[in-house]
Amino acid sequence: QEYLEFRKERSRMLLSRRNQLLLEFSFWNEPQPRQGPNIYELRTYKLKPGTMIEWGNNWARAIKYRQENQEAVGGFFSQIGELYVVHHLWAYRDLQSREETRNAAWRKRGWDENVYYTVPLIRTMESRIMIPLKISPLQ
Repeated sequence: QEYLEFRKERSRMLLSRRNQLLLEFSFWNEPQPRQGPNIYELRTYKLKPGTMIEWGNNWARAIKYRQENQEAVGGFFSQIGELYVVHHLWAYRDLQSREETRNAAWRKRGWDENVYYTVPLIRTMESRIMIPLKISPLQ
């Protein structure tokens, strides 16, 4: 009963809602519980139709440049909902750590080449910074 009341109240606050069913890229780590404190960056890429395999092949090589500091949390792609959408989830201690880690990737030989091949596949991209709730296993 309480849940039904909550749903009714929530529906008065929602203007729209979209759902996606995501699958995990096989070359990414499976998300694991983390000690905090951390902030998380969710990067969303909407790709050109027909480019998912090329994206995955390039990122299978590129991910090795971003695993040194254990910042790679998970990589997912849409299976149901809006298609050709990719989500990358990254963990950082803070925004300064994020900047340092991302800059360090550019100093590694080969990272620029992977970016060069993936950028033309992107239609739009978005970055969101998230702070985990105390109940989240991703601290």
